[in-house]
Amino acid sequence: MELQGKTVVILGGSGLVGRAVARHLLDLEPRRIVLVALYEEEVVAGAEWLRARSGDTEVTGEWGDIFLPAQFAKLSRDALLADAAAREVVLGDLLGDLSPEVLERSFLYQLFDRYRPDVVVDCINTATAFAYRDVFRSARELLAAARTGTVSRDQVEQHVLSIPMPQLIRHVQIMLECLRTADTAAYVKIGTSGTGGMGLNIPYTHSEERPSRTLLTKSAVAGAHTLLLFLVARTPGAPATIEIKPTTAIAWREIAYGPIRRRNQPVRKVDCPAPLDLQAAFGPAASGWKDLGEVLESVYADLGENGLLSRDEFETLTALRQMEFITPEEVAAYVVSELQGRPTGRDVMTALDGATAGPTYQAGVLRAAAVQRLEALEQEHGVRSVAFEMLGPPRLSKILYEAHILSRIRPSVGALADSDAASMSAEAVRLVAGDVSLRSAILSIGLPIIVSDGSVYRGEAVIVTPEGGDVERAVARGWVDVRPGSCALWIQRARRMVEAAGVRERASDSGMEWWGIEPKDAITPHKFATWIFSNEDGGERIKR
Repeated sequence: MELQGKTVVILGGSGLVGRAVARHLLDLEPRRIVLVALYEEEVVAGAEWLRARSGDTEVTGEWGDIFLPAQFAKLSRDALLADAAAREVVLGDLLGDLSPEVLERSFLYQLFDRYRPDVVVDCINTATAFAYRDVFRSARELLAAARTGTVSRDQVEQHVLSIPMPQLIRHVQIMLECLRTADTAAYVKIGTSGTGGMGLNIPYTHSEERPSRTLLTKSAVAGAHTLLLFLVARTPGAPATIEIKPTTAIAWREIAYGPIRRRNQPVRKVDCPAPLDLQAAFGPAASGWKDLGEVLESVYADLGENGLLSRDEFETLTALRQMEFITPEEVAAYVVSELQGRPTGRDVMTALDGATAGPTYQAGVLRAAAVQRLEALEQEHGVRSVAFEMLGPPRLSKILYEAHILSRIRPSVGALADSDAASMSAEAVRLVAGDVSLRSAILSIGLPIIVSDGSVYRGEAVIVTPEGGDVERAVARGWVDVRPGSCALWIQRARRMVEAAGVRERASDSGMEWWGIEPKDAITPHKFATWIFSNEDGGERIKR
């Protein structure tokens, strides 16, 4: 990909890898680099550092939490959790449908809408961001409150906001829509294994547990994120999707002498002049130490999100057969090479494509045998096996049964294309009313049937009920619809199939859609469903 004159957004752009990526990208002369990070001071510092090296490239900084609606993106997490009104909005956006309103409220969406990036490099450690909200501690506290009957709404909402998977899923959904809307060409994620490449034997935890459940949550979220990106990479309209996943420590940004900071706060120097009695040292009124009024200063290596390490900590972590390390410049070089179309062998998406088992020739041959056997059993038992509503979504069962009804009243696709919607609807209504076996098969799997006068056949169970009285939404999602409007839609589809067949008549090469539907063909439910999923829903496979 040619990056000269393009806009690049670097999420986590002031961090260890983000800075290195930005510095490498400058050589390719993008028009603009946008650094995005959580805190204002780190964005300002990162942008100033990059501008000193940027030449003609414009450098811009944005700060805030990309996982939140824009109106709360600059709130601290503690402030967000303490604000009931803010929690209500965040929870609604997290757990409800991904509506246009939810998308447009997102800070990430507003950033992408403002800058329309050609390339996005995501250096945020998403797994850490979600896993270290510590769902285990939150669950213990909630259960303790439940046992005493003192559970409050605040506690429940705060606990839900500590559960990582819904947040990861919604983030990936929003990210995909942002990338599509901005017409972004490439998205590169800097992922993680969660353990720096070590296994469950990892000794580097912040807990007495080995391994820490929180750390394992980080690895689980990182793995889930990779598989969700694997799906993004197989989604029509998505950008080229790449993940570079370092499985070692990343080091370093700076080696220096100065104040030691932990979680962005300076470590205060304290002293305990005399030893204390054990009970007094840890009792409710424990005291005996004093603040020296200074900040701890020492020599350190700055490892970005892993914090400041002493010389001995650095030597331990990076020793042979421990976590070892890779430099941020090396990671950045992988990113830039992939963006330029020069494969590095380090892209997880490509590796998964090559390592996973896809469709096979043998299965294709056996499919024909399986279908033949199914058809023979249908004839033997005098039944038509259309849908059972186990595959999902209910709309598939709806489509299959509507097409089956059409096949009973029209002999071919061409005849369907030439039909009148009102008369076809009347025939379909009569068929449903007179064929108990057909009607029962549909109702038994939970699909109502709505007819032309607006009345409904229904069974004991209904898969899709009209929530809030919205009948038409329920019909679209999972009711068999034989009203004139639905019939008109099917007629229009058949006409598009006939038009496509006319185009195919003028070609005979291997690129032609040899499995396409022809006007003389009988109406076949599975072919119609496949056509709709491919041509109307964009729901077809793009990798094999």
